Amino acid sequence: MITALVTIAVLAALAGIATVATASNASEPSLVERIDALLPQTQCRRCTFAGCRPYAEAIAQGAADINQCPPGGERTAKALARLMGVEPKPVGKEFGTVPDYPAVAFIDESVCIGCTKCIQACPVDAIVGASRHMHTVIAADCTGCELCIPPCPVDCIVMRPAPGVVQ
Repeated sequence: MITALVTIAVLAALAGIATVATASNASEPSLVERIDALLPQTQCRRCTFAGCRPYAEAIAQGAADINQCPPGGERTAKALARLMGVEPKPVGKEFGTVPDYPAVAFIDESVCIGCTKCIQACPVDAIVGASRHMHTVIAADCTGCELCIPPCPVDCIVMRPAPGVVQ
């Protein structure tokens, strides 16, 4: 009987230690979360992935390189290199050009025909409007991904410096 009680007490103590160890590790962000936090969250897909989180997952798995994010630019590539413990490298030209300044989409409302194709293309729901009515961009929500430009049939969308950006 005493042996059984001692065995139960030891097992309970080991289970408690395992629970504490697991709880302390659970509060630390995973590698994917730390990589994702460094990315600009534009969801532009220029990196060849469906968004920033899938790109972060690919980097963590070794399936993608640290230099695939033009919106993040050299600063993000260097931060990713530090985190991953590898040599920094410039953003690959095959992924697009690094923007000179943060930009947002602007819709020339006098030309907009209300086709809603830009709304469907926007990964962050920064464009509002209704079918056959003009659309507009919520600048505070626009990430500057440029995904709204190609589907526009009347070329009424241009990129402009984000509010507060001095050129």
